[in-house]
Amino acid sequence: MRLIAEGLAGERGREPVFSGVELALEDGAACVVTGPNGSGKSTLLRVIAGLLPAAGGTVRLEGGGEAFPTVASASHYLGHQNAMKPALTVAENLRFWRDFSADVTTAPVMSVDQALEAVELGGIGHLPFGYLSTGQRRRTAIARLLVCRRPIWLLDEPTSGLDKASERRFAGLMGEHLRGGGIIVAATHLPLGLEGTVELRMGG
Repeated sequence: MRLIAEGLAGERGREPVFSGVELALEDGAACVVTGPNGSGKSTLLRVIAGLLPAAGGTVRLEGGGEAFPTVASASHYLGHQNAMKPALTVAENLRFWRDFSADVTTAPVMSVDQALEAVELGGIGHLPFGYLSTGQRRRTAIARLLVCRRPIWLLDEPTSGLDKASERRFAGLMGEHLRGGGIIVAATHLPLGLEGTVELRMGG
């Protein structure tokens, strides 16, 4: 499987933000997107995810087969917002995303309880999401990546709000994802604790 971007360009409010982005990632590879605020890191991830149209160039997935014919179908996107309903419980939110994503593969995935244990939130699945602390909310959003398999993780400042222990735990989960043949593209100002990453610097 290969994620390929060629001559990719993006806009924000009809104003050019970046252009000419080239990227080619094999399975098991991670790319860290760096650069100053406003350089287009978040816009790039949204274009790759298919949430925004590309202003130029192309992005495609090779080798995804029938299960993942497009980049969008193969991707989990974790943005600045955690994409959870405050009034629903933690478990209800994760079950919604599991069912909405409707995993089409036979690859094993974690149950909701297993995913919460993986981010050390076991035992709080019954609590409304709105009751959680900032760090707990982010860890719940990370658990969403685990309840339905998607080979590409597109992560926008994924460690925002996490303490050091949670950062290390998430680094371990990302490492497992890569060892299983996954691909990660992460926009961040902070080290992710991953070895062998490539860097894509935005804004020159």
